[in-house]
Amino acid sequence: MAAPGRAPISVELDGVKGKGRVATPALLTAMLRSSDKVSDLIFSPGRPPQVQVYGQLIPVQVPGLTVLTPDDTRHIAVDLLGDNKQAITTLRENGACDISYGLPGMARFRVNVFIQRGSCAVVMRVIPTTIPDFDSLRLPKSLADVSKLRDGIVLVTGPAGSGKSSTMAVLLDCINRDKFYHIITIEDPIEFLHNHKNSTIHQRELHSDTPSFAHALRSAMRQAPKVILVGEMRDRETIEIVLEAAETGHLVFSSLNTMDASKTVERIISSFAPNEQQSIRERFAKSFRYIICQRLLPKADRGGRVPAVEILKANPRTRECIEKGEQENKTLLDAMKAGSGEGMQYFDGEIAQLVRDRVVELEAGLSYASNAATLGQELAR
Repeated sequence: MAAPGRAPISVELDGVKGKGRVATPALLTAMLRSSDKVSDLIFSPGRPPQVQVYGQLIPVQVPGLTVLTPDDTRHIAVDLLGDNKQAITTLRENGACDISYGLPGMARFRVNVFIQRGSCAVVMRVIPTTIPDFDSLRLPKSLADVSKLRDGIVLVTGPAGSGKSSTMAVLLDCINRDKFYHIITIEDPIEFLHNHKNSTIHQRELHSDTPSFAHALRSAMRQAPKVILVGEMRDRETIEIVLEAAETGHLVFSSLNTMDASKTVERIISSFAPNEQQSIRERFAKSFRYIICQRLLPKADRGGRVPAVEILKANPRTRECIEKGEQENKTLLDAMKAGSGEGMQYFDGEIAQLVRDRVVELEAGLSYASNAATLGQELAR
């Protein structure tokens, strides 16, 4: 298998389509085989096909596709979209659309097709065919307690590509395996496929199964679920319904693209008008159970990436910080530092330990830290 780096990877193809055009399934298969650590496939006019390995883009040398033309990327997009009329309409009207795509027996993808400079580009996130576990993701064992929750909100946050979907899949799988619940997921698109275990699980995909997160959430309230997973809280209406679901006895999982626990709370509160924000603070303080934030750092041995995980749990101190707002010496960071005995942890403390253990280099640790100066001083001591 190819090692990470920028040198091109040469691949062989299994077939062609039409007038010598490379068949999209054959192209995807060849690119996946270029490395066992491919996380994304990228098709952009003026560039060769590319794979992302450990966060680095690597060109893939494909016979007949030295550099992709706008016609090449358009054909790839057409093949991926197929007869999905809703996605095609969304692409035409909004300039981008999300779909899922599968290579039977090999891989599934979360696909984004978008228009740039008048031509199509495609980004495909590889979704593992099996649901990972705590060990393979190097998640803190304390998160297994999430499966014991009866109600409330659990948020998994982090930047794009930080593994939020994988973490939510692990947590949901624990419940699916250990509890006898009805579970509904609402995703855009469906990523990990969950089979019925002790629980019964239904997965709904935006556009093909439901027109919006909000519509599916309101329907879910009449479908007797115990657990609801919402792929992402994108707007005020979705946040409002998630709060309602948690307040009526449901356990709700969702994600946000935020950098840490404090910014997650800030994003939720700021989604509402100023005259509503205090009420939302009080409701969210009562409803949240966990905010799990993660960042992926490059390992010192260049052998992949390792997560740094921040965990905020609900307790009287954290609820007060959210309800009344953070103040000097009464911040969520202070609460996480004081709550280590309850399983809480904060980014810079975890990054410092990764540096001390030589899992992560100092320079990388400082670049991913929330406060590089404070982390540097701590490590110097």
